Amino acid sequence: MLNRIGTLSAAIVCLALPAHAQQGARDGEWRSYAGDPGSTKYSALDQINKDNVKQLRVAWRWKSIDYELSAKNPELKFNNTLLVTPLMVGGRLFMSSNLGLAAAVDATTGRTIWSYNALEDGAGRPRGGATRGVGYWKDTVRDDERVFLISGEHLVALDAKSGQPIREWGDAGRVSLKQGVPRLDEYRWNGAPVVCRDTVIVGSAVSDNPTNKEMPPGYVRGFDVVTGRLKWVFNPIPQPGEFGHETWGNGSWAYSGNANVWSIVSADEEIGYAYLPMSTPTNDWYGGHRPGDNLFAESLVCLECDTGRRVWYFQMVHHGLWDYDNPAPPNLVDITVNGKPIKAVAQVTKQAFTYVFDRLTGQPVWSIEERPVPPSDVPGERTSRTQPFPTKPAPFDRQGLTIDDLIDLTPELRKEAIAIASKYKYGPLFTPPSVNDGKAGGTLGTIQLPGWVGGADWNGAAFDPETHILYVPSITAPVVVSLTTPDPKASNFEYVRGQPRTVEGPQGLPLVKPPWGRISAINLDTGDHVWMTPNGPGPRDHPALKGLNLPWLGRPGRPAPLLTQTLLFIGEGSPSMIAMPAHGGGKMFRALDKMTGEVLWETELPAGTSGAPMTYMAGGQQYIVVATSDNDTQAELVAFSLPQP
Repeated sequence: MLNRIGTLSAAIVCLALPAHAQQGARDGEWRSYAGDPGSTKYSALDQINKDNVKQLRVAWRWKSIDYELSAKNPELKFNNTLLVTPLMVGGRLFMSSNLGLAAAVDATTGRTIWSYNALEDGAGRPRGGATRGVGYWKDTVRDDERVFLISGEHLVALDAKSGQPIREWGDAGRVSLKQGVPRLDEYRWNGAPVVCRDTVIVGSAVSDNPTNKEMPPGYVRGFDVVTGRLKWVFNPIPQPGEFGHETWGNGSWAYSGNANVWSIVSADEEIGYAYLPMSTPTNDWYGGHRPGDNLFAESLVCLECDTGRRVWYFQMVHHGLWDYDNPAPPNLVDITVNGKPIKAVAQVTKQAFTYVFDRLTGQPVWSIEERPVPPSDVPGERTSRTQPFPTKPAPFDRQGLTIDDLIDLTPELRKEAIAIASKYKYGPLFTPPSVNDGKAGGTLGTIQLPGWVGGADWNGAAFDPETHILYVPSITAPVVVSLTTPDPKASNFEYVRGQPRTVEGPQGLPLVKPPWGRISAINLDTGDHVWMTPNGPGPRDHPALKGLNLPWLGRPGRPAPLLTQTLLFIGEGSPSMIAMPAHGGGKMFRALDKMTGEVLWETELPAGTSGAPMTYMAGGQQYIVVATSDNDTQAELVAFSLPQP
């Protein structure tokens, strides 16, 4: 399933370019959502280290500017859950808000320097729309600094010094992201713009639980950072005459949608390539109306940043039926395998695989095998006979379900778990969805593991460019895919996802064995796992576990990692993240010894970590900053540092 069209000539051109490693955040700053455009989530800063991390204390706190605005206008509505990871450039933090506003904050005090009121400017939306951050670009010759913000249905260009829109950019400082997308009622995206050279790249969000098969395609677009001109559009659903068109049978290319990038794009600015983690096509659970492999859904696609030309791709899931979107920004990694240096890209997935490719050519670093998978018994469904399985690295979380995977912390829990599981179909990875027909002797649907929040999810992985170790947070949370026939007056699908959607384990505990949230360290030079540790104690205080003296069971949240010279920082995730499993999320924020996984420091936050943490140097101090919030707790940034001398 690897397309090599155009690869050879592109690789020859790239070999002539300087070969610079992805080394994480530079110069004590944090200029991209994940530290650098290659999404390493790494900084070499070491003022805060494993010897003194226990001295960390809160340096400042910043409450979202949304609350000041909503106090003046109670009609404004937005979700508390703050997804943002700020950027830090030149002593200023740049960030977006849940109302589509933007702000610059002093990096040493948390004082707001400027704010941009998108609602007054004609952008944003009064009912909110959280994003994970902003993009940044600077022309050092002209001393031109720009911040790019997704606000409502617009991409906005702001002057980084003043926060004012750059009126000569696009249409008076913004461009509409709704225009030119067929069947799109409203543009939404909670990602963050990525700047590669002179192109700002944005994805889109499309509902993954639609009522009809006619849905908007998940366009990815590149805009000129200087003028706002639309440079290119990548349509993940090939049109007539385009490569991959034949993978959409029965004319389904004409009406199918989704296959969007709802996560973050990664980019190699030296090479000039962008890496797109694509998602599932319409709809996530039934594909009888779209026979074929459905390129470029659930693929990793490499494009030229300047032109949008496709260089290579690899499809991780053929004819997707499991909501196995590629959920996280790909990690661009420089590794050495069998003595050979490789400029690679690693994509962690919901299905708990790590796919590793040469990022110039798309050639797998370790072989990927097409293996047979179970067929579907749903009328009209034609599943792919095989799916791609990496031979290395090994999966980082549990895949598929057998009776041996059920919880066994006590005999009573195991007996109840077996009884619960007997009501459903279950089996190995890629066991297809099934129909809940309500008939006597039938099942309630298929238990899917990993579920639709992973394995890995939006929080992604972090990579250490010194040791070449990849750190992957993941969860073990089965779900139920229960197909039902919809009312033909309300939907033109043959089947849609019905109830139940989650499977409750015995006495409210998870159905399967712990750990239910974990962190895995993987050596990408060898493909071998280094260590695995549960992330948090989990529900050890549950009455059914009383007196068992259990080790940590892991909390199934969706926290993002941050790496420094000696430490791995990670929270437990906010319980208010979408589709959180039972016992998910928690208020603890920790620092681990990154070589062993040992917890060295922890603190309780006002709420769970809802954004990815970041770090920087300002005024001679290193800071760790993370967004914290939940449905009942107002959003704020919390900054930690060592005590002042």
